[in-house]
Amino acid sequence: MERTLSIIKPDGVQKNVIGEVIKRFESSGIKIAAMKMIQLTKPQAQGFYAVHKERPFFDSLTDFMTSGPIVVMVLEGEDVIAKNRKLMGATNFKEADAGTIRKDYATDIEKNVVHGSDAPETAAFEIGYFFNDLEIQAR
Repeated sequence: MERTLSIIKPDGVQKNVIGEVIKRFESSGIKIAAMKMIQLTKPQAQGFYAVHKERPFFDSLTDFMTSGPIVVMVLEGEDVIAKNRKLMGATNFKEADAGTIRKDYATDIEKNVVHGSDAPETAAFEIGYFFNDLEIQAR
């Protein structure tokens, strides 16, 4: 059983597609082991995205991620990292497959509705950034 982190970004919350995103996860056999809505501060967003600190988009990304509430979730299931990434679609929504979350709801490369961990090591860090062990329910 694998776990990954998923975030419904501020644009997804603002567009009121939280339920649709969750429905897509659950319809694909993915279980939600933890979930909460939070508002990131700038330092929290900078800490989460520290791996991108030297990239030119770091400031705009962290500004965007603090622009409104987000929904963070721990997803669980077999090959859940790959399944989630397939459901999300390519980071650039213009390159995403039809029927993916980003193809259906994104408006640009940054406002692309969802984030998902890309590897087991990343997932472990990202899950630990937002959740403690008492908040995650084994399903």
